[in-house]
Amino acid sequence: MNKIKNISVAAIQLPCSDDISKNIDATVQQIEAAAKSGANLICLQELFSSPYFCQSEDHSQFEIAESIPGPTTDRICQAAKENEVVIVAGLFERRTAGVFHNTAVVIEADGSILGTYRKMHIPDDPYFYEKFYFTPGDQGFQSFQTSVGNVGVCICWDQWFPEAARLTAMQGAEILVYPTAIGWQAPEKDQFGAAQVDAWQTMMRSHAIANGVYVVAPNRVGVEDNIEFWGASFVVDPYGCVIAQAGQNAETIQADCDFGLIETARTHWPFFRDRRIDAYTDLTKRWSVD
Repeated sequence: MNKIKNISVAAIQLPCSDDISKNIDATVQQIEAAAKSGANLICLQELFSSPYFCQSEDHSQFEIAESIPGPTTDRICQAAKENEVVIVAGLFERRTAGVFHNTAVVIEADGSILGTYRKMHIPDDPYFYEKFYFTPGDQGFQSFQTSVGNVGVCICWDQWFPEAARLTAMQGAEILVYPTAIGWQAPEKDQFGAAQVDAWQTMMRSHAIANGVYVVAPNRVGVEDNIEFWGASFVVDPYGCVIAQAGQNAETIQADCDFGLIETARTHWPFFRDRRIDAYTDLTKRWSVD
């Protein structure tokens, strides 16, 4: 596919209700609006069509999972085709009986599915009981060649692991997209809230700098049971500068991305050139002093 030099990327952050159809309708409306504003690549939040159900271990929640392709991807593929945009959409995938994934689908502007990325790092923390629901991804780290450039995808908890960003960039990614569902637990917000948001953004800014890529992080908003999702979706350039930032309400942000800046950043900060790949074998161990 022919890449274009400059693109406009949008990140959609929305609250989610128990009405999946309503959530999808609201998202499609925002896709249409972003496309009319000139967006070429539109990024949706993690598990965009449903509430964040991982706050408890409840077998009934498996009923909302869908195959890919399925009804939800069909709807988003239609929106991509009608608006001529590339879309990254996160959803609950049913692979087969008993095997489910937290998955992002990359959809081309003609409405076709280019591929999927299945979340590799699965958390298990209070109110983030994802290991109960999701099988770890088995496709590795990937970059998808789209009509607007090479798009790499990781999902939420993946963002805390520099190895994931590095390996995705090494697959050719020019933009890293992190569909996200992250927020505060009420007892922690007053003491740790600001630091948690700062750490989240700092980590992904570092991925942009270390790999010379754009980073897009669409997060959800709203209070769902025990979590207040903090929104603050953002876009970062290859120098780690935040070029678009959302607040804590429903919002779509948009930023222009000049792919020429990737070349400039990587030649002025040649981290890929200077990597000591002969010295990194211990990264395949859990702990090097064992």
